[in-house]
Amino acid sequence: MALHRIRPLVAVAALALGSSGLAVATVQSATAATPGASQCVARHVNNNTEYPIRYTGSCSGHDEPEIDPVSSLPGSAQDLTWTAVLPADGTVPVTAVGPTFWFGGTVTDPNPQSLFHQGFLEVQFYEGIVKSCSTDGGFNVAPVANKFSVCSPTWQVTTTSGSENAAFNEELFNGSSNNPLVMNAGDTIKLHFHLGAPGQGWNIDVLDVTTGQSGTIVLNSKYGPMLPAFSTQQIGNALGWGIVNDTPDSFVWEIGHTGINTSPSGQFCLPGQAICDSYDTPHWLGFSPLRILSVTFADGSTAKEWAVVSDFGGKAEVNAHCTSYGGPFCTYPWFTLNGTGSNTAFAFGGDYPGTRFDYGQADQFQQAALCGGPFGPDSTYCDTVLSPTP
Repeated sequence: MALHRIRPLVAVAALALGSSGLAVATVQSATAATPGASQCVARHVNNNTEYPIRYTGSCSGHDEPEIDPVSSLPGSAQDLTWTAVLPADGTVPVTAVGPTFWFGGTVTDPNPQSLFHQGFLEVQFYEGIVKSCSTDGGFNVAPVANKFSVCSPTWQVTTTSGSENAAFNEELFNGSSNNPLVMNAGDTIKLHFHLGAPGQGWNIDVLDVTTGQSGTIVLNSKYGPMLPAFSTQQIGNALGWGIVNDTPDSFVWEIGHTGINTSPSGQFCLPGQAICDSYDTPHWLGFSPLRILSVTFADGSTAKEWAVVSDFGGKAEVNAHCTSYGGPFCTYPWFTLNGTGSNTAFAFGGDYPGTRFDYGQADQFQQAALCGGPFGPDSTYCDTVLSPTP
């Protein structure tokens, strides 16, 4: 297991991009969707010559920069609670920089044809009101500014076809009703991932602390319960068919797509393209960021160590498509530590007001695949452990 640690505000030397370092070439592009139509952004797979994996239907891969709470506490990957504050539109709508952000993790997959018998859960937040969560892992959302609702696609790779598809996808309802749980920009939310009753899949309780409304998703696929694949939040307990050497549970903002409420809608895009607001820092700074306040484990302790990783090589991806780094639509967003005391939080996008540490900005992400996995050495991107953390 290779770890890379960096210090705040110190640039890290760029690493040479190896033959397996640029994942962009393996991504299947998607056509643009009509705003309001069903769209689908799947988990980024580790394509390789030994086991090529393909996306299905209208789904496509995308860029998935993530932050990981790290812990060796037994059960830390089975029972954990994220506390966060939802982002809010400003001069730029939240959805402009990408179609969704999510909290999720690696789960067991009882489907006998599942690669490594592992799936991946994404509790996806969209700016708008969910109309439906489709069986292919897609979502149909009616755009509404500063309102958020959720689908929970859980991805698997089938060994018979080599395709990635959804083993599960359910809407987050408000209590016992059939209405979506709708949360507001600026609301404080808690997502509690925990084991449920015997025979149940992983339980995800979502509480809007600000309004008191809540809902629960239980991960029971048609083949049976899907449960946490690992006990501890340690680096290396990673999804077998993924492309990063990370922890089981993560937060990700899906970038490299146009927004779901823009035109073109939900289209795969690359750095340097003027439609690709994901890679333009002023767009990120044009709204109030999502703020991750803490991750708490079952014993009441909180995560003290955090790591980040990008499955496209971060800055290396931008340099592969732009003539120079740092211009319009040619920057890679990054995680920051903001605020002080009880107001301390991680944010994503750029150096927002109150930023204390930005960890070298885009240099916080490793730029070549130097870690191993089921597909051999140098097949995954390594986590970078951040220092300092709260």
